[in-house]
Amino acid sequence: MKLATLRNGTRDGELAIVSRDLAKAVRTTETIAGLGTLQQLLDGWDTYFLAAERISSELDAVTANGNGSRLPLFDFDPRLAMAPLPRAYQWADGSAYINHVELARKARGAEMPASFHTDPLMYQGCSDVFIGAMEPVPVADEAWGIDLEGELAVIVTDTPMGVSPDEALDHVRLITLVNDISLRNLIPNEIAKGFGFFHGKPASSFAPVAVTPDELGPAWRDGKVHLPLLASINGKLIGRPNAGLDMTFTFADLIVHAAKTRRLGAGTIIGSGTVSNKLDGGPGKPIDEGGAGYTCLAEVRMVETLLSGAPRTPFLKFGDRMHLEMRDARGASIFGAIDQVVVRYEGAI
Repeated sequence: MKLATLRNGTRDGELAIVSRDLAKAVRTTETIAGLGTLQQLLDGWDTYFLAAERISSELDAVTANGNGSRLPLFDFDPRLAMAPLPRAYQWADGSAYINHVELARKARGAEMPASFHTDPLMYQGCSDVFIGAMEPVPVADEAWGIDLEGELAVIVTDTPMGVSPDEALDHVRLITLVNDISLRNLIPNEIAKGFGFFHGKPASSFAPVAVTPDELGPAWRDGKVHLPLLASINGKLIGRPNAGLDMTFTFADLIVHAAKTRRLGAGTIIGSGTVSNKLDGGPGKPIDEGGAGYTCLAEVRMVETLLSGAPRTPFLKFGDRMHLEMRDARGASIFGAIDQVVVRYEGAI
């Protein structure tokens, strides 16, 4: 099942069930009594899921076979989609790809503690406002070091404190893509204070659609998504790392870590951190040199520094376009694309 949230003038939008090919959709307010938002579905999963699944199956049959339907179908337009959860009770972002952690820390002159290989990093980001997949990303100052970060995320149902690794994945309800924007030049001073990210991590952006794990078929296994994540800037592909490779901590590990001292409420979003692949034991290579490339510019710049002594690639500028997408084995988009332009924020700083 694929789900999207459409703008309707409210903070939380209205829930739509989307066809597998992302062509058609149905509003749940017109088909399932009492169900208007994704948070309501997550809160009442056992109540609403079967009805939603039946509609999803009928929708897919109609779009696949071209048959008529009793459903009030309409064309799905990702430009009208908000983030699947426009706001969430909790957004906890991990850093499951140690290659990215190593490169990011080298970029700011920090050592890599041995514990980072056995205990996941995680920060609690802002979740009161998320950005839709095709909305502009507002930033007040280019000097802050604007960077994209291509990630996957899971959305869980109620999860007990101390959940076991064997049971953690049973609580995953949905999977989606994230652009976890970073302001790289603000992060070192914040980290130096010893109290974590705040200004360096503005609102994150999410793909138009979140999907149930079965939509990924065999690509979803062992708590990982075994597919490439495609990242482009201004139409140029900069990365296609496979999200199932070099993932030191699985989503089961990240859920267990998040629930160590607290229970997780339905609608909690847990991010993977930047998808990052090594190559022959090294830090990775650009696509044009035979590597998997990168899903963030911090890695590009760090590898350039390691190879030539200084970074050559600038961070994002106003007007730059970011594109993140994941396709299945047939080449079809799974979550729809995150396709955004960085714009100057004209409000007060």
